[in-house]
Amino acid sequence: MTPFICTCIVTAGWLLADNSTGYPNGRLLIEPGELAQRMSDKDLIILDCRTQEKYRTSHIPQARWVDVSAWSKAFGNGSDTEGWAKRLGELGLRPDAEIVIYDDSKSVAAARVWWILRYWSFTNVRLLNGGWVAWQAANLPSSTQPTSAPAPTTVQLQPKREVLAVKDQVLECLSKPSCQIVDARSEDEFCGKTKLSKRGGAMPGAKHLEWSDLLDEKTHRFKSAEEIRRLFAKAGIDLDKPTVAHCQSGGRSSVMAFALELMGAKNVQNYYAGWAEWGNAEDTPIVTPPSGSK
Repeated sequence: MTPFICTCIVTAGWLLADNSTGYPNGRLLIEPGELAQRMSDKDLIILDCRTQEKYRTSHIPQARWVDVSAWSKAFGNGSDTEGWAKRLGELGLRPDAEIVIYDDSKSVAAARVWWILRYWSFTNVRLLNGGWVAWQAANLPSSTQPTSAPAPTTVQLQPKREVLAVKDQVLECLSKPSCQIVDARSEDEFCGKTKLSKRGGAMPGAKHLEWSDLLDEKTHRFKSAEEIRRLFAKAGIDLDKPTVAHCQSGGRSSVMAFALELMGAKNVQNYYAGWAEWGNAEDTPIVTPPSGSK
């Protein structure tokens, strides 16, 4: 064990703690200390989801930069299997690899990449708990040298369509008491005060929990299992019900989908098109809840 890792264990034990601390699906997260110890694992791939400028300034050694903005726009309705096979292959990704993703934006960019990879049936994908903020707080190694371009891979992608919800499925969910909609946007968006589409408001009966409430503002770490469970209960979110999460355009709802799965939810869909589609459509039901009504 190298000296810097020993120091981290002594001064910040939580950084190497068992990441199953109450989370039913704790393996979705990896702690900075554990990642630091496993940097030499040949089947480990690290993805940096910050801006390219920040990546060039400093990043986790061996991390490969991901253009999250391009990924966000390219996903569409998830039908471009050939295009995504090329994109993921150029990044050297393999479905059998363990992939760890981080950002410096409280996981909103990393969770989007996590969810897209999950959609393309990559099964061993984890988020670095606390992201770049936690890595720096632990004084773990960083690099200013770009990671060498990986050898391209040929991947056969199989979309996992059950994790994606489309508008017709959301409309169907609204009519079923057994299904729930979780709105991960801000309260002002939910109540129609802030309009990012032609129409503002919320889906009838939707539960509201802002995505950022799931994370600690200072450390960027996911809150404890007990805290998240309490937040879900207060918002009326049932972990046993089939759930459709949404935001404006798929990123914040990816954090919500991640947290739901972290807490053991089994049937979670991301309405990736989100309010950008719903709020601009003419045939979608919308209500305007009063502030503080959630």
